[in-house]
Amino acid sequence: MKTALWWIRRDLRLADNPTLSTALARAERVLPVFVLDPAVWPLPEVGEKRRAFFLGGLQELETALRARGSYLVVREGEPLSALSALVRESGAEMIFAEADGTPYGRARDAQVAASLPLSLLEGAGIRAPGTVLRKDGGPYTVYTPFKHAWRSLSLPLREELLPAPERISTPAGIASTPLPVPPTLPGAVLFPPGEVEARRRLEAFVAKGIARYAETRDRMDLSGTSELSPYLCFGMLSARQAAVAALEAREGPDAREGAQVWLDELIWREFYLHILYHFPDVVWESFREPLREIPWDNDTRAFAAWQEGLTGYPVVDAAMRQLRAMGWMHNRARMIVASFLTKDLLIDWRWGERYFMQQLMDGDLASNNGGWQWAAGTGTDAAPYFRIFNPVLQGEKFDPEGAYVRRWVGELARVPDRYLQRPWTMPEEVQQEAGCVLGKDYPAPIVDHAWARERTLAAYRQAKTGQEKKESAYEDVGS
Repeated sequence: MKTALWWIRRDLRLADNPTLSTALARAERVLPVFVLDPAVWPLPEVGEKRRAFFLGGLQELETALRARGSYLVVREGEPLSALSALVRESGAEMIFAEADGTPYGRARDAQVAASLPLSLLEGAGIRAPGTVLRKDGGPYTVYTPFKHAWRSLSLPLREELLPAPERISTPAGIASTPLPVPPTLPGAVLFPPGEVEARRRLEAFVAKGIARYAETRDRMDLSGTSELSPYLCFGMLSARQAAVAALEAREGPDAREGAQVWLDELIWREFYLHILYHFPDVVWESFREPLREIPWDNDTRAFAAWQEGLTGYPVVDAAMRQLRAMGWMHNRARMIVASFLTKDLLIDWRWGERYFMQQLMDGDLASNNGGWQWAAGTGTDAAPYFRIFNPVLQGEKFDPEGAYVRRWVGELARVPDRYLQRPWTMPEEVQQEAGCVLGKDYPAPIVDHAWARERTLAAYRQAKTGQEKKESAYEDVGS
């Protein structure tokens, strides 16, 4: 064919991009297109930091396209209408796009495909949904057997990675709406957008961090993770590029364990992509039916204190303040604050999930939903509902010297180590010396953890009992 559209969504890269490579192989000329969809961009779920990061990535991509003799066309409006107009203007015979497994993405793409020649290619993950199945043909709902099945399939190799094109022939003269100017990111946001930065970080992590990843990945006070999640979220780095790097590092003598653990974390990302595809209702409700009727407390004042990092539990407050400042949070911290919200405050996991999507630069629907349901004990492969993180012990274990808390909760900077994770135990004279008077400089705990634990266990048991009675009633009617 002469002309095709490359409809860019969340694949902001030129290297190892199956959609772009297929378009270039099939068409003489390829027109890169991005549609500002009003069903997505005005939503409060698209927070300022994520919007800035994404738009910055689009700007970087446009620069890379121009260096190859191409350019980016931006249109604003409902996708079917915008793409129909571009097909007419460019004479395009096919639209190539990366498959989107979210409920909205699938509905949008079905609408477009009903009227226009749309070809969808996999690229968000490494293995497409439907390719990792149980022997009976059903999807896995537990991570460990999914991981084993995933590993049993052929693994990606360096030579399979698709190179970035040197030139892209693009039809000239197609009008474009100016790309919105990205909001200015605060200085605390340490994630420069773009494919070049993504690959630099991957290389640096493999060279310096992956060998110790298994030891340091849970330490919130250390830079022990790859910090690549924003780049994977928007396809500035492909999941396959990351997996290949992990597999190659695993062959070395020093990084074998760390590389394997990191690869397993990438497989967690794959698992949640597959769960969302096979069970789209997880977007709206708990996967585990017996826990869909938990009597949540949903105290709005407690929720606000959690959002603002004013719960009185230092590690929780440090994490929430990091989120507000950086648009990112350490994964261990995510688990701690999610457990605290759902099981200490007994607030619906969907409230936390929605807030994270507003704040996170790496706000990925599949991973965010999966993580929140795991912490709440309501999802696939979830932590048992009776597993409730103790925020004090979590802080002592994963921030043992208090550097993380002191960085983000300045009021506690001078508090002695022995009181740092439990400042309410400080004698009054120590509070005065540390310049941290409870109730004045820093809040007392908004809830007693021991009491909250018992309340949560009772609420979850009530939900399970109610569901069992409902099922028993249905069985009686059926008989």
